[in-house]
Amino acid sequence: MKKLLLLIITMIIGIYFLLQEKKYTRDTILIGSSFPKTSVLKEYGNALNSGAKTYFDYANDKHILKNKKINFITLDDKYEPKLTLQNTHALLKRKELFALYGFVGTPTVKNILPIIYKEEIPLIATFSGAGFLRNNSNENIINFRSSYKNEIKEHIKYLYLKRGFKRIAVFYQNDEYGEDGYISVVNVLKNYNLSPIAEGNYKRNTLSIRHAFNSIKDAKPEAIIMIGANKANTLFIKRAKQNKDFNNTIFCNISFGDASEMIKDLGEDNENIIFSQVVPNYQDKTIPIIQEYYDISKQYNTKFEPNFVSLEAFLSAKVMVTAIKNIIGEITRKKFIQSIRNLPTNTLDGISINGKNKDLLNHVYLFKYKKGRFIEVER
Repeated sequence: MKKLLLLIITMIIGIYFLLQEKKYTRDTILIGSSFPKTSVLKEYGNALNSGAKTYFDYANDKHILKNKKINFITLDDKYEPKLTLQNTHALLKRKELFALYGFVGTPTVKNILPIIYKEEIPLIATFSGAGFLRNNSNENIINFRSSYKNEIKEHIKYLYLKRGFKRIAVFYQNDEYGEDGYISVVNVLKNYNLSPIAEGNYKRNTLSIRHAFNSIKDAKPEAIIMIGANKANTLFIKRAKQNKDFNNTIFCNISFGDASEMIKDLGEDNENIIFSQVVPNYQDKTIPIIQEYYDISKQYNTKFEPNFVSLEAFLSAKVMVTAIKNIIGEITRKKFIQSIRNLPTNTLDGISINGKNKDLLNHVYLFKYKKGRFIEVER
């Protein structure tokens, strides 16, 4: 009887400690990320790293988390889902890993979702606007940016209502990212009793756009929604601008097609291009948080080049730090998730946080580029 009682007590104690949430009491808070440091998306990854690391380093130096510091570990996945999964497993082997942050891409993130569910680890501010990250009941997934669907809605709304365009084609990457966007294009066009007049796709991490180009050009579209990476989008546009069938075509890029890099590659030939973004114009220093982005970035990065990607990373890193700072008592993952869901709307001075649809930011901006500046499109 005594042995049975002892066994029961041992089991109860074991269950108690099993159910107790882990407390992160060390001086460092470990945050892990996987994104492309090499491959055709390396500029994207470099900009992300620049923005996030800048704010994490600043937070450490200014003791924003008092006696704790952020340890930001990053691994290269070349924008390949298999490598993303390998990197995630490697990060999870670090027992003190607190959260995952800033993963880049829809196919890459989709490949790690099962392990996110199993490990119940926070996945914060992925650089993806995919629907499955929004239509999701998992409380550990927090999006910073608005969805691709919202971006596409704004493009098509502008094209149809403001410009009167009905002949709209779609160019997309042949994977989960492109397919998510393609489905959104089809569904949004249905609201206007329209459908794509042509479509073409290309393989991820390549510049094999010839087949897609030929599939679209004969339709002579008034506009093309482009759901690709910046180099593929740029190559398509360069080729199109040499073809009379595209003389007046508007090329509409969503935010994953890095606007700043596209402008660099396109040079002066940037007419008839629209870029949707999920953060305001990084050149607008009248917004206090953007002035802060410049001031801090210049201190921590001698090669600082402002752009939309590094701004988004800077802002989302600040959100991460602020959520940890606002935790009362000992730090746990659950408290962190609660804190980030309940951030004050003015956490980013000049940019409102509202947390709608699991996204902390929900506004979409449309820009064109003229005389060295991004200018918001009148709608």
